[in-house]
Amino acid sequence: MSARGELATAAHAWIAQDPDEETRAELTALVTAAEGGDETAVAELADRFDGRLAFGTAGLRGAIAAGPNRMNRVLVAQAARGLADFLLERAAPGEVPSVVVGYDGRKNSQVFATDSAELLAGAGVRAILLPRLLPTPLVAFAVRHLGTSAGVMVTASHNPPNDNGYKVYLGDADEGSQIIAPVDSEIEAHILRVAAAGPISELPRSSEYELAPESVFEAYVTQTAAVSWLPAAEIGAQPRVVYTALHGVGWETFSRVLGAAGYIEPDVVTAQIRPDARFPTVAFPNPEEPGALDLAYAAACSGGAQLIIANDPDADRLAIAVPDKGADSGFRRLTGNEVGALLGWRAAEAHAAERSGQASAPNGMARPTLACSVVSSPALAAVARAYGLGFQETLTGFKWVSRVPGLIFGYEEALGYLVNPQTVRDKDGISAAVALLALASDLAVDGFTLDDQLDRFSEKFGHFGSAQISLRVSDLTFIQTVMSRLRAAPPTTIGGIDVAAIDDLAAGSGDLPPSDILRIRMDDGSRIMVRPSGTEPKLKVYIDVSSTSGRLEKRKKSVALRLGALEAGMRELVS
Repeated sequence: MSARGELATAAHAWIAQDPDEETRAELTALVTAAEGGDETAVAELADRFDGRLAFGTAGLRGAIAAGPNRMNRVLVAQAARGLADFLLERAAPGEVPSVVVGYDGRKNSQVFATDSAELLAGAGVRAILLPRLLPTPLVAFAVRHLGTSAGVMVTASHNPPNDNGYKVYLGDADEGSQIIAPVDSEIEAHILRVAAAGPISELPRSSEYELAPESVFEAYVTQTAAVSWLPAAEIGAQPRVVYTALHGVGWETFSRVLGAAGYIEPDVVTAQIRPDARFPTVAFPNPEEPGALDLAYAAACSGGAQLIIANDPDADRLAIAVPDKGADSGFRRLTGNEVGALLGWRAAEAHAAERSGQASAPNGMARPTLACSVVSSPALAAVARAYGLGFQETLTGFKWVSRVPGLIFGYEEALGYLVNPQTVRDKDGISAAVALLALASDLAVDGFTLDDQLDRFSEKFGHFGSAQISLRVSDLTFIQTVMSRLRAAPPTTIGGIDVAAIDDLAAGSGDLPPSDILRIRMDDGSRIMVRPSGTEPKLKVYIDVSSTSGRLEKRKKSVALRLGALEAGMRELVS
């Protein structure tokens, strides 16, 4: 049979088992066009059927459409049954594994979640479906709160509107952290066996799954409100806040947590406050992307707000913006590293107060530790040194950050923060927002702002500056071409600054397992990290510069000059 014939056969078999009328119809039209000689349709079929979305440490994520290389009900059904088989295989004799399933407001999220619950239950696993669309951190919380074997969250986080995804957490000793190797490969092997065994219509389903009680949500609200650490009577001069959910699921939970903590409800960006899978007011539903916060800036300016709080669509990330007279919008978004530095300092101060400055934990427990991903700013390490705390760098992704022993705070520069590891073992944009608001309110009592606190940080620990280059590509081979070129012909100078050393982390380094990352160390102490994105078709470059020399303004000028030079030099190298 010809290659085209094999594609057509695979596509017809897919159509026969696909329970989704929309994807079934669009694939039927595509097959008809391909069989009629449409070369574009043939290429599209090949893209969908010559590969398969890999189940990795980020689970599944891709555009919604028919075929094994897209997100759809067939792929989700295979994943759910594969996960069930994995859990049943590792369960002790007589043990019934359990899974809590959550979903956000994206297209098909509730459908995928319900399919998963039915298939898990049909396989003999206790399945618990969250009662409505809720933020991703609720699943990580529920795994621990309910004591389940695993958790599934249906979300594509901040990906483009037509994407969806399938994220898996493990319970028991993993404490609700995201899966890591080799578990991802073990689950994928089960998924592939399910896919090869026959159509999903033959998989047993059951409607005997449970709905999680409202008490799970209430427990999360109560424990997250406690992150404030400020009694309601002591909140004092809370700054005026504008909040946006970016058409996601954050608002209901965030508003309930604020009420429980005693804060005044913020002004909201009305056009973005309710879940909307179309994301109609943003080109890209990611608070890091240009334009995503424009409506929030406008609302804050017109309402006289002093602070903007934004969650991404599944509310596991947090963006913060503060007034800036020099910006066209009147506000500037703080970088993930700036927010991470402030929250890390806050955590170190709180620990010092609680433990009277003792860094070692009692009874042989792990040393209290601050942690961040390897591409995040070295600023957190400076905080750890100053307070006698442990510090650990991890690979990118909270599946690594959340597992650091003794963790009291962790973050990654891509707007992910973990401020309450005793409650949630994943990044949580709701609890981080509460912690940040508590800090801003505490500062406001004495007439200070977050910008003032950043200056204090620079005076105490040194001034740290970061820049990022993010190249979105349509051809993934471009990324590997650039990485190979940098390895084969490493630069000796960048932006007029000499390169001191280049570490290729492909072979691992220290506590870090192997990863496709280049770490470039400069003679002036600056650092550059280059890596492919793990979730998007992007090449990412992270530049970090610091200065402890002279007074604050001198430190800022030195960092700005070197940061600009290095960014310009790296843009030439990766173009």
